[in-house]
Amino acid sequence: MIGKREILDIAATAGLNPHVVEKDYALGWALAGIFAHPEVSDSWVFKGGTCLKKCYFETYRFSEDLDFTLMDETHLDAAFLGRVFNDVSEWVYEQTGLELPTDKQDFEIFTNSRGSISCQGKLSYRGPVSPSSGPLPRIKLDLTADEKLVMAPVRVPIFHPYSDAPSSGVEVLSYAYEEAFGEKVRALAERTRPRDLYDVINLYRNEDARPSPAALLDVLRQKCDFKGIAVPRDGDLDSHRQALEAGWQHMLAHQLPALPPVEAFWNALPEFFAWLEGAATPEIKAAFVSNPNDTLIREHTIRLPLRSSAQSHLEVIRFAATNHLCVELGYNGKVRVIEPYSLRRTQDDNIILHAWSVDANQHRSYRVDRIDSARTTNQTFVPRYAIELTPGGPISLPPVVRSASLGSASHSARPKKPRAVRGFGAPTGLKYIYECSYCGKKFKRKTQTSTLNPHKDKNGYPCSGRTAMWVDTKY
Repeated sequence: MIGKREILDIAATAGLNPHVVEKDYALGWALAGIFAHPEVSDSWVFKGGTCLKKCYFETYRFSEDLDFTLMDETHLDAAFLGRVFNDVSEWVYEQTGLELPTDKQDFEIFTNSRGSISCQGKLSYRGPVSPSSGPLPRIKLDLTADEKLVMAPVRVPIFHPYSDAPSSGVEVLSYAYEEAFGEKVRALAERTRPRDLYDVINLYRNEDARPSPAALLDVLRQKCDFKGIAVPRDGDLDSHRQALEAGWQHMLAHQLPALPPVEAFWNALPEFFAWLEGAATPEIKAAFVSNPNDTLIREHTIRLPLRSSAQSHLEVIRFAATNHLCVELGYNGKVRVIEPYSLRRTQDDNIILHAWSVDANQHRSYRVDRIDSARTTNQTFVPRYAIELTPGGPISLPPVVRSASLGSASHSARPKKPRAVRGFGAPTGLKYIYECSYCGKKFKRKTQTSTLNPHKDKNGYPCSGRTAMWVDTKY
């Protein structure tokens, strides 16, 4: 399991509560465990807001739930789910030391509004910044088997930007992007929650991934037909505006580094619906024209000798650009308000942020290594150029060791090497029971090994025991 410092550092960079980051970490390993399990990995389809965050846009809002459509209804059984998640919790603990206590798992099977079986589940976890006493934080599970799958699910890797990420990555079975988008529009029409409005407009604004309106409308129609609701049109949500505005702060603020004003998203609905119905084609902004020898930067890793603080500055700038928010940029001892647009690499290997200075009302460029600070504001802007700071993943600035002649040392420690991950193996069969020689806690193993990972005793305190003795064998 990663340490507390890593969670705190990521939270500071992202401008989020550490517990939100810890939950994202736990969500990633829970997904890894679920899709490593041979009984469910090919029949559970990941969906919802967390799917958008983990599978498609890493700089998206953070989320809290794991939602799945199950292609096998027999899996909606409390005994089956208890057995599967007992395996998942053991596997996750063996891989990372992250605890998902089996005695704090709960699966409520119920009949949904369509007369079919669904499940609401809860998984507690104990992570690097979890409280040492009191209730543990929880992951909510939403499992349904009667959702309409319009498109074939796709295998995609998830974003898990932590130092213990498996070297082979984590791959899940997910809704296709068009289906995830259509499902969000359907949810906006059916329940009109703040996060649905945020998601729909955010997805629409991402021009690089935007599907054709005809394709999205076809998915949406089938989704709405299945739910027995009308396809939403401009004006249909007007009666919900007051409730949306009232819940905007409460439901979204903790999931975002900065909360954009609700008006910026509500006022974009007419344009979205006009595009969806084919009545209008959004203007495609031209990219800012810079030196033809400069290179547009969109890759995840920038391998240049920048200051370590550049990581957090660029993440702030990228988030603001995605949400059409101005940035207060500290540069060469002065603070100015800018609209951020793109990053370019010059021939002499400088990274340049191209932006529009609100104060000067003209284009400005800034060397990233000279940026002193960056803070997202609530001031929105209408893009003048194409926004090329797309949310396809974080811009990672790995540690750089400058030459001794510059009098600089390494900016940070070498990151941990991602670990390889062992699979579950056979879902059933012989199990070996080992007991920690120090605290007496028992562990089930599928192979004969007496070596223990770092763990906590039965009372939740760290145990220094690293070896165990065999006590039983079960089938």
